Amino acid sequence: MKRLSHYRKTGEIQMVDVSPKDVTVRRAVARGFVRITRDVVKRVKRLETPKGNPLEVARIAGIAAAKRTSDLIPLCHPLPLTHIDVATRLCENGVEITARVAATARTGAEMEALTAVALAALTIYDMCKALDKGMEITDIHLVEKTGGKSGDYRRAGRRKAARR
Repeated sequence: MKRLSHYRKTGEIQMVDVSPKDVTVRRAVARGFVRITRDVVKRVKRLETPKGNPLEVARIAGIAAAKRTSDLIPLCHPLPLTHIDVATRLCENGVEITARVAATARTGAEMEALTAVALAALTIYDMCKALDKGMEITDIHLVEKTGGKSGDYRRAGRRKAARR
């Protein structure tokens, strides 16, 4: 079993020293879903929401969040991000969010992609909560990552939420 690198042998928490690692292009894709009622989906589509266009504001929030990931997650290294793309797709029963992040660095961009999705989802909730407080943020996960010592990762299969 692999040892978790954020722990010293004595059990204390530490920030991982990535200086021996090679600088390579690292990419990550993450996805999540915000389940909302059909009525709210229709109102989002027609831009009839109290705070404006939730999809566009969520996209910008996700980009900003990816850039601030190391400020939010205590042991996360700050990365020189070279690309961030956050896409939202209105579905029959909610909004699918996909974040793509790239960096030329010594450690991966997975946390930045996941953070972008999480904050974009929270922004959709905030923008639409006056219409539906019962929204659900679900299925936030890493889809794939490339680059680095541990190699590439691609999520096997994908659990689909109903009526996407």
